[in-house]
Amino acid sequence: MDALTTTRVVQVAGAGPAGLAAAIVLARAGRKVIVHEAKATVGARFQRDLQGLENWTGEQDVLVELQQAGITTDFRYRACGAGTVFDAWGNAYPMRSEAPLFYMVERGPEPGSLDAALLRQAQDCDVEVRFNSRVDKLARPALLATGPKAADAIAAGYHFDTDIPDGYWAICDDRLAPGGYAYLLIMDGRGTVKTCMFHGFNEEKRYVARTVEAFRGLVGLQMKDPRPHGGVGNFHMPRFAGADERLSVGEHAGFQDTLWGFGMRMAMLSGVMAARSLLQGVSYQHLWQHRFRDVLEVSIVNRACYALLGNRGYRWFLRRQSNTDAREFLHRQYSKSLLKRLLLPWARMSYRSHRYDSSCHDPDCQCVWCRCAA
Repeated sequence: MDALTTTRVVQVAGAGPAGLAAAIVLARAGRKVIVHEAKATVGARFQRDLQGLENWTGEQDVLVELQQAGITTDFRYRACGAGTVFDAWGNAYPMRSEAPLFYMVERGPEPGSLDAALLRQAQDCDVEVRFNSRVDKLARPALLATGPKAADAIAAGYHFDTDIPDGYWAICDDRLAPGGYAYLLIMDGRGTVKTCMFHGFNEEKRYVARTVEAFRGLVGLQMKDPRPHGGVGNFHMPRFAGADERLSVGEHAGFQDTLWGFGMRMAMLSGVMAARSLLQGVSYQHLWQHRFRDVLEVSIVNRACYALLGNRGYRWFLRRQSNTDAREFLHRQYSKSLLKRLLLPWARMSYRSHRYDSSCHDPDCQCVWCRCAA
């Protein structure tokens, strides 16, 4: 791939964290960038959702990694080290970490959110962001950052106001969250309570009700002005993420943790790598594989193993982590090992994403939705 010339306009489909991070890096290097966003604002589908920016898959703190890449961290966040996870019998297991385990952030268009901060930085760098601009085709050079394409997991629950002090709690119980986990996040008087389910989607309302009732009993959950909200996650191990100046980033490419569903870190860093690929003429395939491949493959093994545990297995897992540093414990779980390399073929067969690669078989494809480069 040749380095991008300064006169060529780069177009980006999607103004999520991946698309905006790529646009910021390109614009700071003097390139003209146009971002097309189908919604009327950034973060429209999140509605002030509280989410976790994970801090365990890399050696370096995620905020430092973003800052070194030139991406703003001027958004509201809470560093989360200590929290509590419950098993299906209501037993509490502390999660303690010397360094932040994750950073709680707000998603959506409101000031202080992750999305609003990225938008502000992009516009300060003279990125042109076109809202209500749904595109079906983009000429090269183009970056595709349009988010999930199918539902391998759903997170459903409520946003609300509350007097509960800041903190995070989770429950591992298939009766609340089949194959997944339920969680409660509180920051600055606002809260999100959800069940993250990997199957049983047609009984979503029942699992949400059980989740709310469980947190009421375990931590005294109180919700003021609760507003229902839901989202989907799509987990896909890419073989390829584009070439010839047509690159996929974020969840569009499949950069998402298959075990827990954390993806913001990979989204933004993939945007940074795609921009560097265009600017420097280096292989995007090499960049993302070097940074993400091991983590993505291990997360598939972790997902396949987690699916076999059931409630008694979750309890065993929680007991193991409760006596160690939680960040170090999870970092080990996401590190490549001989055992996980041996388990990978089985895990690939056991786990099937609902997303399927499609192709229009056009050698000069400009489609936003297909993945001809694969």
